[in-house]
Amino acid sequence: MAEQLLCFDQVHIDVARNSTDDFNPFHDPQRWQNIRGNPFASPIALGFQMEFLAADRVARHRRSNAEDTLIAEHALHFSNYEFHFADALRVGEAFSVTVKNTIDKSAQGGGLSNRIVLRKAAGDLVLMGTQSETAEPRFLPDAVIEGLPSLEHLPDRAMAPGTPYFRKRKFLNTSNGKNFAVGALCDQHDYFDELSERVDFPPLFTASMVSCALLEKGWAHGHDFEADALVYTSHQISVDNRLQRKLRSNDMLNILVEGPLTPPPPKGLGCASVDQQLYRCLGVLHGRQILFRANVQLAPLRSFLGKH
Repeated sequence: MAEQLLCFDQVHIDVARNSTDDFNPFHDPQRWQNIRGNPFASPIALGFQMEFLAADRVARHRRSNAEDTLIAEHALHFSNYEFHFADALRVGEAFSVTVKNTIDKSAQGGGLSNRIVLRKAAGDLVLMGTQSETAEPRFLPDAVIEGLPSLEHLPDRAMAPGTPYFRKRKFLNTSNGKNFAVGALCDQHDYFDELSERVDFPPLFTASMVSCALLEKGWAHGHDFEADALVYTSHQISVDNRLQRKLRSNDMLNILVEGPLTPPPPKGLGCASVDQQLYRCLGVLHGRQILFRANVQLAPLRSFLGKH
């Protein structure tokens, strides 16, 4: 399923970055010009902004084909997102989203999956990936958080003592959720409606807080985002929808970041010869419940210079 051409204007990017506290200069209409070697000649859309749009279109596809009911019928509690970045979307750059037909293996004990592709109007690939619903998480299924100190009493933007984790604290509110949906060219009414008391924080809105946590970690360790910019190469995210559906305004979300680690052999598009960094990220709620788990890979912008 492909739709008409779309584009992100600067206001969409500003709304998205402001609603998630993403201070990456790549998205800033003033600071993007300060990035050393920036090949994009414009602010660019957020990675999670594009992924949110992709997931929204998957949900629409499944609703229109009466496939969304299969998730509850087969207890497919986890949504899994795997995306690889091939290029960036500049302000005002036209693109399309294509959702491939759903592969349904739920009757055989599997799950549902869809491939998604974002392309520029001229056909150049921007983003490709899959969304799948499964009974167990695809990514970091063995993640445990035993032995951590009380997260509620740890200072924000600090290492958790005796652990490899940097902790970033966020509080949810519906205004930010609505704004992120609008910034991703989606209908906020699909997720939030006061008159019907519907509050459905989208999984890729809460997972998008990872960007802020990574930026805060880099800032705390003295990283210069303009002199040595980093770009996403891939995301692997698994979300527990049983917990996601219970989220409400003012809930505290602890984001734990471990890394940089040595990544496995690269799978990101065009990244075979690029030095990459792997971060393992957990979104943890009250009671140490894991809302989401993610592998996030980045690479220095300088590794790509000359390829654009």
